[in-house]
Formats: sequence, structure tokens, C-alpha cells
Amino acid sequence: MNLEISEDQQMITDSFTRFLDAESSTERVRAALPIGYDKALWNGLGDLGAFGLRVPDDAGGLGLGLFDAALLMEQAGRALVSGPLAEAIVATRLLALLSADDEGELLGDAIAGQKVISIALHDVAEQPVQLVPGAAVAEAVVARRGNDIVLVRPEPKDEPERTLASTPIDRIDLTAGNCSVLASGADALQLFAAALEEWKLLIASALVGLSAESIRLASEYACERVQFGKLIGTYQGVSHPLADAIVEVDAGRLMLWRAIASIAQNAPDAGECVSTATWWAGKTAEKSVAQSLHTFGGYGLTLEYDIHLFNLRSRAWLLVLGDPEQLLDEAARRRYDGEQASLPDVGEMGITFSLDPAEKELATDTRKFFETQLTEEELSKAHYSYEGTVPSVNIKMAKAGVLYPDWPERLGGRDAGPYSMEAAMEVWDDYNWSSHGRGTSNIIGLMIDRFGTETVKKDVLSKIISGELICSLGYSEPGSGSDVFAAKTRAVREGDNWRIDGQKMFTSGAEHADYVLLLTRTDPDAPKHKGITMFMVPLKVDEVTIQEVKTFQEERTNITYYDGVIVPDEYRLGEVNGGLHVLALALEIEQGMTFAAYHRRMIAAAETMCRENKRDGRARMDDRTTKLRLTRANANAVAGDCLRKRIMWVSAEKKPNFAYGPASKLFSSEAYRRDSFDLLNLTAPESLAFESKDAAYINQCYRHSHVATTYGGTSEVQRSQIAEKQLGLPRTR
Repeated sequence: MNLEISEDQQMITDSFTRFLDAESSTERVRAALPIGYDKALWNGLGDLGAFGLRVPDDAGGLGLGLFDAALLMEQAGRALVSGPLAEAIVATRLLALLSADDEGELLGDAIAGQKVISIALHDVAEQPVQLVPGAAVAEAVVARRGNDIVLVRPEPKDEPERTLASTPIDRIDLTAGNCSVLASGADALQLFAAALEEWKLLIASALVGLSAESIRLASEYACERVQFGKLIGTYQGVSHPLADAIVEVDAGRLMLWRAIASIAQNAPDAGECVSTATWWAGKTAEKSVAQSLHTFGGYGLTLEYDIHLFNLRSRAWLLVLGDPEQLLDEAARRRYDGEQASLPDVGEMGITFSLDPAEKELATDTRKFFETQLTEEELSKAHYSYEGTVPSVNIKMAKAGVLYPDWPERLGGRDAGPYSMEAAMEVWDDYNWSSHGRGTSNIIGLMIDRFGTETVKKDVLSKIISGELICSLGYSEPGSGSDVFAAKTRAVREGDNWRIDGQKMFTSGAEHADYVLLLTRTDPDAPKHKGITMFMVPLKVDEVTIQEVKTFQEERTNITYYDGVIVPDEYRLGEVNGGLHVLALALEIEQGMTFAAYHRRMIAAAETMCRENKRDGRARMDDRTTKLRLTRANANAVAGDCLRKRIMWVSAEKKPNFAYGPASKLFSSEAYRRDSFDLLNLTAPESLAFESKDAAYINQCYRHSHVATTYGGTSEVQRSQIAEKQLGLPRTR
């Protein structure tokens, strides 16, 4: 798995970035209005080789891959490049592939940036007069005309038609002017269709860059603008929508990269990936720019501020193709109806979202364990919550080396890396086997190893390793919730022991656990985040009361009461009043929570129901809107998976982390909740019943999804972290 561009790609990107910063400033963008074409900029891009990026080297180009062009287009989008760059890159390559010899002079001038060539997006045979991107300044337009691919030199016009766009779109008659046939037949049509797919991806990349820059400008403004005596960035109503937006933009970038990688790997869903990524980029740009403009308030409507420029470009670049929702319909046809797409040769692609065979070995061992080591009775106890905790299975897993394989060998683990663990945990998901006890005990075990005394390592850690016990977390209290530092549970020193009194809420798994990692207040006079200390507290003692709290998602949690529990000082983790450092490790380990497995299985269950169940005599899957809703849900699942893979890669490769864990958790939980609501509706009324296992699963997901946005910190907490760490906004408490 690799999510890092190569050194050569970084050098090319940096070169174009410096050029665009200097030559496509907002002052130059404004000067190029109303049609949005800067000839000097265009010539400079030609000098840098932008238009020959995708032209084969034997035709005078650089012969680089589609991913290289996508990286350029993201920077072009950020800088609101004035000119039909995506169209020119695609058209120049197409011209070289179809008639490099016959149109050698035009090709050379286009590569050099001396002339502009563009591409028509609709068949001339069906739409002879159409709005064509770049037509206002193009010397020639490559187009499809029925069975032919033609080169049209439009008749000159006095001035282009006025449009909403700030780009050189113009309505031209592609049957007028000089027209020559470049090629005919199936091969030519396939090349042209592939060029349109490439155009989609390049435009999507430009929209990613545009969206990210609009959010950056809004965040910068929110750090300067004072309202009611405070920076507006401190208000959650300002910062949280921007946090949501940047997460979706980042997901869109990764989905775009994944789409190109899927083409390179000849993945069966590559065509669907292209349509989905382009649709996602379009809808995200709409949301991002609107929210960014809104952040400026009334000033965002004035021409004095640059944000309105992003508004216009965000509409112009994609809408020239038509309604962006058609792309979702296209993805649905490719997903469910078998529609095939002609895809471009993408060239070299170093980015990959897949795992190496060696990284799947642990998953193979884990699957073998589930297939051969569990009894029917043990398998029958599978449940997604702590209710699925089976002590005998934990012990078997520990002996087989599949319970804590990511622990170091000195602790009895296998030093398995994040990629191997990702693959292994997918097997747990396949068997619907609860990872709650494993996940919590994993965090606590590593904390004991880092901060615990030899006594607690012997008494607790050794038994976690052997699978003999599990642990639970005791952070939240009835009056504090996510604000764990407001805890009031007291720990008072009594010689070599501590006396603990108080209560904790949501101590999930306490009914199964032997110990709880308890957050206590040891200095009531210190600042609240400095006066806390962490202890390993036994739960199976008379001084602890565990009270069941039932939830409507069939997941038990607990209130736990501590009435004079005596804990030896050796059971303290970390320094007295130093609990914050212990918690920091826990948060580091817990990064990147995801609900992707539930999300994917829920979609599969809904697909099965829609194929099997009928309404008005027709299978529900025959309904177009059904396919669209399922495709939209799948896009959300893919986006969540991409964000999850990013935090996994960042963790494995020790890369900088700008709240990528909170981003993964936020998006995954919110998308899971939205789609569980929608799929419950889509499959109603059968989804209300438990007779079908698929209906029962959708029903379960609907109930479970409500708590997903609360696990590990609410969505509001995640948004605040993203706003602060990724966007540089002030604290929003």
C-alpha cells in the first residue's frame, strides 16, 4: 500500500505550483475575466510542458501518466487557472494518438502553448450546436460525429456568448467551419470515449484543488474576523461545517487516486470508480465553496473578496458536461447494469490502495482459526457488541497467536504491522465476531506496558496476553460525558494504597471484564486536566457495583459505582496527576475508528433485499431510484474506506498526522448513520421484521448507527479537532 507520490512527481508538482502562484494570482485571474483566458499564462504553461504531459514522447510530448496530469490539475484548480487546461491536455493527447503526422503543425503549436485545442463533450451527430469548454479561444476542437472523430476549426465570432461561467465556454456550431476526419471506426471511438473518462478525472482533480483552497481562505478569514468580541472561528457554527467540508474534500482526492489506481490494475469496478469520483468532486465543490462563501458573510457577496471567483469556477468546470447527478446515474449503470466504460491508458501509477501478499498472511491464519477452531456453540454467540465476548474463544485465539498479533514478540505478539492487522480484522468482521473486548484490552495492555509497574504487568498484563481476562474503560461520568477531564470520581492516598469513590457512566463490557482503566481526580485544586490519575481497578470486588443499562441497539452498557475501593499504588499507571500523558497514548492507539465493515455489509444486505423483494409486481432493484440510492451509499462507504486507509498508512509509515483519525471516525460514523436511515426506508416495510437475516441486519445497523457518532468522542469533538489541527482554527469549546 502506498499513498505517497514519487520524488519526480513531487518535483513536477512543485514546479507547476511555483509557476501558478506567480502567474495565476487572483489579480491575474480577475484581469482575465470575463472569459477567463490568460494568454501569457497559457504560453508559460506550454513552456513548462503542461500540454504535452500526456502526449507520447515519440509525438513530441513528455509521455507521463494520468496521475501526473491529475496532480497538475489539482494545483491548477487551486489557482483557478485561466484557460481550458483539462480539455487541452486531453485534446492534445487525442490529436497525437489519432493523427500526429497529418496535424503535426497544429499539434506542435498546441504542445508549445501557442494555440489552444479543446474537446467537445457531446456527439455532434446528436447535438451539432453545443456549449464547448474553451471554444471561445480554441483554434480547433476535437469531437465525435457519429462513427467519426473529427477536428473542427470553428468559424470566428465577434464575442462569445455570455454565460454564468468565468471560463472561455462558448456555444458553437460544430458542423460549420473547416472540419476534417481524424479517424473512424471502433478503435477511434474507443480512444475518444477514453479521453472523456480522462477529462472527468482531470476536472475532478481541479475541483479538489479549488475546494481545498476555498476552505483555506474561509479558515484564514475565520481566524481574523471578530464578531461579538470573539474570532468567528471559535464558533462551532462556523468551524464545524468547514471541518465537514475539508474531510469530504480529502475523501474526494483519495477517491480520485483510487479511481486511477483501479484503472491501472484493471479492476472490474474501475469505470464505476471514475464516475463516482467525478460526481463526488462536483458535489463536494458545491458544498465547500458555498460554505466558504457563507463564512465571509455579506462580504462574500462583494467583488472585493476573492471567494466569489471560486464560486463561478466550481460551477463552470463540471456543469458544461451536464447535470452532475447524471454521473451518479452513470455509476449506477456501471455498478448494476453491466455498462462498460472505455478507459484510458493511465501509464505508471505508484499509488496503490491494495495490500501485498505478505501483509495478508495474518488474515489467512485468522480465517483458518475461525474455520477450524471454533465450535458451533461458540460461533452461535457471535454479536457485534460486548455480548459476543466468549472467554474460551479468547484463550484459543491467544494460543493461536491471532488475539494480539500486533503486540511485540516480547509480549507474546507477532509484531504485525497496521496493514496486516487491517486485513486480519476484516476476517473478524466476516464472522461478525466482536472486537470490542479485544480492542479495549489491546489499548489498556499497551498502556500497562508503557506506564505500569511490574506488579500490574504480572497481575493484569500477563493475563490479557493469555486471553484469560479483558478490560473496560472508565472515563465518562453522568455529569461530564465527553469532557472526561471534568471527572469527579476521587482517588485519595492512604499510605501505599488509594481509596476510590465515585461512579462512571457507559462502562461498556464491565459485566465481562476483570479490570477497568479508571480515570480519577487526585488533586481537586489543580487545573482539571492536570489533576487526574489513571488506575487499574478490579471490578469483581464487593466495593464495585455494576448496574446494567439497556440500549435500543441491543448493546448493553453499564453504570459502575465505586464505594471505597482500595487499590494498591502499584496499580497506578503513570505519575500522580499525570493521567493526561497516559490518555495521550490511548488516543494515539485508538486513532481511525471506522464503521466501514458494517456499512459494506449493510449495503450488501439491502442489495439482496432489493433483488428478492417486489413492489407492484416488480423487483425493487428494477427501480432506477433504488440503484441510485444504493450507489450513493456505496460512494459513502468507499469514501470512508479511503479515509481509513489514509490513517492506516500515516500510522504505518510514520507520516505527519493532521487529525486524520478524527476525520476517519467522523465521516465513517456520520455516513453510516445517514445510509442506515436511507436503506431502512428503501427496504421497508420488510426492514421492520426480523424474519429475513438481511432485514434483521439492516434493522440492527439502523439502531447501532445512532451510537456510532458517540463512540470514542462525539462528532462535535471530532469536528473541533479537525478544525484546529487541519484548518488552523482556534479552539471551539
